[in-house]
Amino acid sequence: MKKYYAEFIGTFCLVLFGCGAATIAGVSNTGPSGIGLLGIAIAFGFAVVAMAYAIGGISGCHINPAVTIGVLVAGKMEIKDAIGYIVSQCLGAILAAAVLYLILMGRPGFTMGEWALGSNGWGEGYNGGFDTLSAFIAEAVFTFLFIFVILAVTSKFGNGTMAGLAIGITLMLIHLVAIPITGTSVNPARSLGPAIFAGGQALAQLWLFFVAPIAGAILAALLWKLGFEKE
Repeated sequence: MKKYYAEFIGTFCLVLFGCGAATIAGVSNTGPSGIGLLGIAIAFGFAVVAMAYAIGGISGCHINPAVTIGVLVAGKMEIKDAIGYIVSQCLGAILAAAVLYLILMGRPGFTMGEWALGSNGWGEGYNGGFDTLSAFIAEAVFTFLFIFVILAVTSKFGNGTMAGLAIGITLMLIHLVAIPITGTSVNPARSLGPAIFAGGQALAQLWLFFVAPIAGAILAALLWKLGFEKE
């Protein structure tokens, strides 16, 4: 069970640090303020780096259902473990969103509003106002690249001691580009937690942040398995 507890704690930290930076110190849905886009990107990226070195030796530090599905498709884990990982990740993200909600309730004038708690979304009223196609392409492509990097740096071709840093930097770079489009998910659990409490548009648009990242993860895993690991 240590692996599942580790994934729970790791995903909890990722959502609390990342979405906390966005909602408390970073960017509102109407534009940048506080630490800004760069600060939020760093928060998400460094959260992954910290967790990679904290729990990587226990669970591999997936802290993302898309990563777990990619690793599963690549043939590097069993389905029973993948199910346990995904459940743990989603529960950790939900608890992190609940804690963030309790903290934000203490801020004078706080109201949930649309896409609250750092929820992902797209369309009119959300960040850059990008349409559904742009949001889907961004989430699928960036997840594809993210999973490819993870599989590469953790393989026999990669540098294991630097894997956590490389993965965290990749996530930071993804956020720098994708925050204006969707708020950056590339992680269904990260999207699920805030959406459950925000409701409204965040919950209605949640499907894309499952479908697109999972599609990107599967494609990356197949490319790696059939094109790079194959003798």
